[in-house]
Amino acid sequence: MKRFLPALFVFVSTAVLAQAYPSRPVKLIVPFPAGSATDQVGRVIGAELQAALGQPFVVENKPGAQGAIAAAEVARAAPDGYTILVTTNTPQAANVSLFKKLTYDPVKDFSPVVRLGTTSFMLMVKPDYPAKTLKEFIAHSKGRSQSAGYGSSGSQVSLAMLKQMAKLDVVEVPYKGIPQTITDTMGGSLAFTFVDLGNALAQAKGGKLRGLAVTSAKRTPLAPEVPALAEELPGYELIAWFALMAPAKTPAEVVQKLHDTAAKALAKNDVKDKYAAIGTDVAPLNPSQLKTFIESEIAHWARLVKLAGIQPE
Repeated sequence: MKRFLPALFVFVSTAVLAQAYPSRPVKLIVPFPAGSATDQVGRVIGAELQAALGQPFVVENKPGAQGAIAAAEVARAAPDGYTILVTTNTPQAANVSLFKKLTYDPVKDFSPVVRLGTTSFMLMVKPDYPAKTLKEFIAHSKGRSQSAGYGSSGSQVSLAMLKQMAKLDVVEVPYKGIPQTITDTMGGSLAFTFVDLGNALAQAKGGKLRGLAVTSAKRTPLAPEVPALAEELPGYELIAWFALMAPAKTPAEVVQKLHDTAAKALAKNDVKDKYAAIGTDVAPLNPSQLKTFIESEIAHWARLVKLAGIQPE
C-alpha cells in the first residue's frame, strides 16, 4: 500500500492546485503592440477569463523580432499557469523558417491551451493612391520600384508572396507592429501595407485608408466589396490564427481549466460578436488538437516562406 502513496500525493496535490487556480493575477503576454489584432483578441478573452475565474488577467505587450521576444519570455517562465502567451502563426509557426536560430522551440517549450480564432489581412493604401482597384494597383506597381516602401510587421510572407506572384519590386521597411505601419501609410511615407482585418475595417470605415484586397482565398463577408488577392493572383492565400499557450510542463489540470473556461467563453454570442467586430472568426481547438495543428502549421509556413523566396535572418 505504501508504494502507492507518492502517486496518490501527486494526484491530490495537482488536483488541489487546479481547484485553487488562479489565486493571484495572471499575465497574458502579447507579442505585438497595443492596438494590434493579437492585442485585441487577447483583451477580449482576458476579460472573459477574469470574469469567470475571479482574478485579473493582465495584458502585457512585448513586441519585437516578429513575436520571438515574447515567445521566448513565456517559454522561460515558471510553468504554473500565471504567465500565458497570446500567440499567432508568426511566433508559433512561421518564425521557425524566418529565423536561422530561435531562442525557443514553438512546440517543445509550450503547453497548448486553446486556439481562439482565425483572421486574414487586407492590402491597404491611402484614399488618394493612384490605383483604385487591385488590378490597377498591380499594373501601377509592376516593373518599377515603390520608393516609398512597404511597412511590414509579422507579414513578410504576405509581401514576399505578392512580390513574387505579381512580379513587383518593393522596398520593405520593418516595424514592430501594424499600428505604426498604419500611421506611416496614412502619412504617406509608406506606399502600402497589409493590415489585420479588424484594424483594416476600422480604418476603411473612418476613411483613413482604402482596402484593395484581402489575403483569404475568397472575399470576406465582413467586407464583401473588397476582392481577394487570389482573384488576380490565383493561389494566393494567407490566413492568421490566434491561440493561448502556457510554458511547457504546466500542470495538465491548470491547462484544462484554462481551456474549458476559454472554450465556454468562445461559445457565447457576445464574444463571437466582439471577435467579428475585430475581423476574427471564433475557431476553437482543444490542447491536443492545437498541438497537432501547430506542427502542421510549421510545415505549412515553411512551404510559404520557401515559395516567397525569403531567406532566414
